[in-house]
Amino acid sequence: MRVKLILPALTEATSPFFRPVKYSLFPPLGLATLAGYLPPDTQVSLHDEHVERLNLDDGVTPDLVVIQVYITSARRSYEIADHYRARGAYVVLGGLHVTALPDEAARHADTIFLGPGEDTWPVFLADLRRREPQRRYVSTTRTLAGLPPVRRDLIARHRYLVPNSIVVSRGCPHHCDFCYKDAFFAGGKSFYTQAVDDALAEIDRLPGQHLYFLDDHLFGNRRFATALFDGMAGMGRLWQAAGTVDAVLAPDLLERAVGAGLRSLFVGFETVNDGNLAATRKRQNIGRDYSAVVRRLHDHGVMVNGSFVFGLDDGPDVFDRTVDWAVEQGVETATFHILTPYPGTALYDRMEAEGRMLHRDWDRYDTRQVVYRPSRLTASQLTDGYHRAYRNFYRWPAIWRGAAGKDSLRGRLRHVAYAGGWKKFEPAWDAVIRARRVLHALPLLEAVLGGFGERPATDRRTVPTDHTARADHRTRTARPDGAPGLGSANITGLP
Repeated sequence: MRVKLILPALTEATSPFFRPVKYSLFPPLGLATLAGYLPPDTQVSLHDEHVERLNLDDGVTPDLVVIQVYITSARRSYEIADHYRARGAYVVLGGLHVTALPDEAARHADTIFLGPGEDTWPVFLADLRRREPQRRYVSTTRTLAGLPPVRRDLIARHRYLVPNSIVVSRGCPHHCDFCYKDAFFAGGKSFYTQAVDDALAEIDRLPGQHLYFLDDHLFGNRRFATALFDGMAGMGRLWQAAGTVDAVLAPDLLERAVGAGLRSLFVGFETVNDGNLAATRKRQNIGRDYSAVVRRLHDHGVMVNGSFVFGLDDGPDVFDRTVDWAVEQGVETATFHILTPYPGTALYDRMEAEGRMLHRDWDRYDTRQVVYRPSRLTASQLTDGYHRAYRNFYRWPAIWRGAAGKDSLRGRLRHVAYAGGWKKFEPAWDAVIRARRVLHALPLLEAVLGGFGERPATDRRTVPTDHTARADHRTRTARPDGAPGLGSANITGLP
């Protein structure tokens, strides 16, 4: 059987907003995980349109085509699906957008998958072998037990800055009403993790020093996170991840993460207007001192990538207030978004009922364009303010001002190197990517991240763990995995 796994390009990845470095970060782990279930004699290929051109007319028609669909890749996904179906291939679609709008997706597929695929994908493969595939598979059983190894051999590592991306959990324990993934996990557990030994085994298999956890909330299960960080201590890894403000403020958990190599954390601050948090069910942020969150991370040598959403119940001053706060706190990088009500979310349903949705052109649901009617701003004000926030935060004076608050010259230089390097050296990044040498920049990233781990000796702590016994136990019992199931996102909110 010939199988082609495809991650179509997001619309914004082919637009004037395209930044090659942003879309050359992470390989499509979800599809590489599905490949692990295929029989050994399967001829399988993995294609990511963000880093390579997809040849639709190569003269070979696959038996099975698997396409992962996000909202802003839906149009392109359907084009590819229709093309291969016309040529006689069996086409299946899965992903966040398919789960949100299954009837729309079903018009372009032989089979669709709703929700994560750990339980439904093996069933489909068995049905396909019997020539009895169903039109629709709906996930209900949520477990990461028994997953095969991720087919990392299918990933062209040289095309990605962060080939060592990994996922050790699914979903999130929180239920923010603008979150695209809440509907994706409906009908079963919305947050679940691997066995710790399985996660550690996958980490052991990854070469080099740097890791990027693409989990929505790596700290979401304290017991799992604590055991994972204790197991990673002594591995010599440098890693980045995403967490919440309440997890950062939780006693002892951050210390264990830092001891295991955490050097950068993506934090969803979302808004500087406290009143917006309850309205969006962002309860984990309510009553939290954001300044204390940033200060605690910096005190432990962890870089902050802050995420902010404009267009909640905001007035015209929100853009400058947000940027000023982030710069004053010394936040190294910031990601700004225009509020986007995705289909399948509570926010979309509410906006639709109020008659505030402007259209259903999914290409424009990219968090850069206004697709609804704001309450206290015009669409023009919201768009202009969003672009102004990015410009002002990444101006050299702002970068230097944010760096000035660091305690050491080394810390200040690293702030400038990371924030400036990410946004100010686009031509250099573009040249490296076009030359397919992006992986050669990884040592530079590791050097910068490593500098954030330098702390005064009096601030260091040791996390007690029997590494030798744990390593021996992993050797005996480990089963590797660590990637998202069918449809799970591996797109992070990077600036």
